[in-house]
Amino acid sequence: MVVKELSITLILFLSLCLSCYGTFSNLDEVNEYESCQQRYNITDTDMETEISDQMVRHFKPRLVVNVDDYGAKGLGTDDTKAFRKAWNAVCKSPISAVLIVPERKYLVKPIVFSGPCLSSITVQIKGTIEAPSDTSDWDGKNIGHWILFNGIKNLVVEGGGTIDGKGRNWWENSCKVNKSLPCTDAPTAMTFYSCVDLRVENLRMKNSQKIHLSFEDCSKVQVSYLTIIAPNTSPNTDGIHITRTGNMGLSDCTIKTGDDCISIVSGSRNIRIGNIACGPGHGISIGSLGANNSEGHVANVMVNNVKLTDTSNGVRIKTWQGGHGLVKNILFKNIAMHNVQNPIIIDQNYCDSIHPCPVQKSAVQVRNVMYKNIKGKSASDVAVRLECSSSVPCRKIVLEDIHLVSDGDVTQGLCENVIWDEVGEVFPACAS
Repeated sequence: MVVKELSITLILFLSLCLSCYGTFSNLDEVNEYESCQQRYNITDTDMETEISDQMVRHFKPRLVVNVDDYGAKGLGTDDTKAFRKAWNAVCKSPISAVLIVPERKYLVKPIVFSGPCLSSITVQIKGTIEAPSDTSDWDGKNIGHWILFNGIKNLVVEGGGTIDGKGRNWWENSCKVNKSLPCTDAPTAMTFYSCVDLRVENLRMKNSQKIHLSFEDCSKVQVSYLTIIAPNTSPNTDGIHITRTGNMGLSDCTIKTGDDCISIVSGSRNIRIGNIACGPGHGISIGSLGANNSEGHVANVMVNNVKLTDTSNGVRIKTWQGGHGLVKNILFKNIAMHNVQNPIIIDQNYCDSIHPCPVQKSAVQVRNVMYKNIKGKSASDVAVRLECSSSVPCRKIVLEDIHLVSDGDVTQGLCENVIWDEVGEVFPACAS
């Protein structure tokens, strides 16, 4: 790219203050840079006007903070305070900042990275962040979170490193594993709450205590190139959980867990999911919605180009009886199933309870849902199961170019209380 002609003043600024343009390791250097700008009456806008985009990216100032500089050891001792101090430094920076976690293992106890911050922040996780194995480290703290990013704009979390939840002690004490134990909560490994203009990419997450990655009340989110792994016996270890979040793109991820690979729940809208390998796990789910007679809404979701292998469900919508609200404008397309127990399923009688759920008339409405080009192997004889409410039936459900087969003598489609259309070849066909 050709660099535009620079003014004499700007050339002078660059020649005298070039050391200010680049990376900074502390706020004193940032202040020196700003003083240099004021002396020559040069603003960042002037720089961006006079210099090509490529030059701006090269010279644009930023603060670089390494957690080691704030006391992190990476030796198995508690590095939580060092991480907190390093975050405070980047959050207070008036210029864009980078927080680096080097290629070592860091033990970090429950921590909150809070905004608002003064500028954009990139967190580069190159090493491994490990949770404490002792569940008592959450005593007196919010048991629902391990790593929480709260109220931040213009945040990037990346780096190729690993987030290790050390979840085995939590799993062994889950009521889903040991029926004699009371049901208690467990931490989500990494939560983004009320974040705007967020990008999360190129990370490995494993063995979360509960959900691996959760987005709550966020907007303008891009997630890509994640690998999420936990044993298929680990309880409630959803890969990615999305709630009350909008305008989100999720792509190019591999997810192997003990629960939903991706779960989308109430308040979420405008979600685009593509190029996902899922399994083992419970598949990709919208819901559950409507629990405890609550209201649930999910709209405008597209799931495209997904491979599901050895999962208990494929693409699923699940709602409780007694709820109310609406699921609408959902598209599942170009999906390959390999040994999937319930490849296509709508369940408006969902009941995740040790006690039978009472029959109720109200339900979350499901309408405008399309299943297109879904093919492969069903692990059960019922490859298409649409079980909708008798009082609030599913409407405008379209099955197009479906070919799912099982090893049984007959592969079936069971559809109750649903108004559907079939386009192209559809096997198995819906039967009431």
